[in-house]
Amino acid sequence: MTHKRKTETLPLQPPFFYGWIIVVIGALSVFFSGPGQTYSVSVFIDSYIAEFGWSRSFVSSMYSVGTLAAGFALFVVGRQVDRRGHRFMIPVVATIFGLALLWMSVVVSPWMLIVGFFLIRLLGQGSMTLLGSTLVPQWFERKRARAMSLMSIGGVLGAASLPPLNTWLIQEYGWRMGWQFWALALIVVMAPAAAYFVRNRPESVGSLPDGIKVGAGSGEDTYIAARSWTLHQAKRTRAFWLFLFCMFVPSMVNTGITFHMVSILGEHGITPAQSAFVLGLIAMTALPSTFLAGWVLDRYPVHRVVAIANIAQVFVMLLLLYIQSYGMAIVFGGLRGIIQGFESMNVNVLWPNYFGRQYLGSIRGFAMIFMVVGSAFGPLPFGFAFDVFGSYSQVLWLMMLFPAAAIWAGAQAVPPRWEDYRR
Repeated sequence: MTHKRKTETLPLQPPFFYGWIIVVIGALSVFFSGPGQTYSVSVFIDSYIAEFGWSRSFVSSMYSVGTLAAGFALFVVGRQVDRRGHRFMIPVVATIFGLALLWMSVVVSPWMLIVGFFLIRLLGQGSMTLLGSTLVPQWFERKRARAMSLMSIGGVLGAASLPPLNTWLIQEYGWRMGWQFWALALIVVMAPAAAYFVRNRPESVGSLPDGIKVGAGSGEDTYIAARSWTLHQAKRTRAFWLFLFCMFVPSMVNTGITFHMVSILGEHGITPAQSAFVLGLIAMTALPSTFLAGWVLDRYPVHRVVAIANIAQVFVMLLLLYIQSYGMAIVFGGLRGIIQGFESMNVNVLWPNYFGRQYLGSIRGFAMIFMVVGSAFGPLPFGFAFDVFGSYSQVLWLMMLFPAAAIWAGAQAVPPRWEDYRR
């Protein structure tokens, strides 16, 4: 039995579908996840080491523990998104995240550091990303991949701008002021913008996804529920677990390769400066790739795109093994960025496409546990293999087995039949 949701009014009436304003808010949410992302936090690590005399391995261990704990707590955030809605959750999370960043600015002891890492990874890297990536799919179906590719601009801009901006803030004003700057931005900019502009679903303002109009009493709630799976129902399907594996694999493999990229390329005579350029090239090519991926995913089944992306992953790992020049390293970086764009879009599109919108927070929150665990453990086998063998060749061959298995998993993850799992 469904119930009628409270009707919401729009803060403004644009001459276009309001969902595109939601895309902008989603992009802002992903952008403001940045202070909790590794590319931003890493800039502060040397400041802790210099001021407190902590070792790099100690700070790294605190960060890994905080990240793992945050990953498991994301499931709770996802459930709250489903229960309370994005209009409530985004301003609340943005405000609490801002307070967590203020906490990071007053850290003076190891226990404060690990609590701070847990909070900023949970609220920033986890929750702000989760909120943006589950809000936008509520407003689109036919144009969902296109909308998600536009939303991803926020993440790319964050990755490109936060590291140099943080470096400048630390050099000019100190690391404590660097954290306080982002705390103020979240509380003064992100939280009010979300509170004013966000509406949970198009149904609550008399529309349907993609701007289709509906009349009063036309059963909007029934429209949502008829297409939505609970987490319990989704977990009973074969496709759900196959896709979890397909999400775990790139999180583990890509994090491991990226973490050790300078050392891996160094084996092939590539200098650290050249390796840094290759890493930047990956980010630069990932942005246009997301638009291509959006176009492809609007036209072709997502499980086939996932399988093809893993075929490309195996090919690029082979290329990494046999790099013999800087030119080949540049080709590797360009191809790696293209694949990364497709992988990020696959993650954003497959869950709402397969399991609907009503319980997307719970489903996506559960899936992110596997992604966080994969990213946390990804660097370990590479470091262990290098210590044992003095080379990365063996571990790269071993790691290729995972995307090879994900090719099969993606191809087999056909959409489940609602009639078989609706109870």
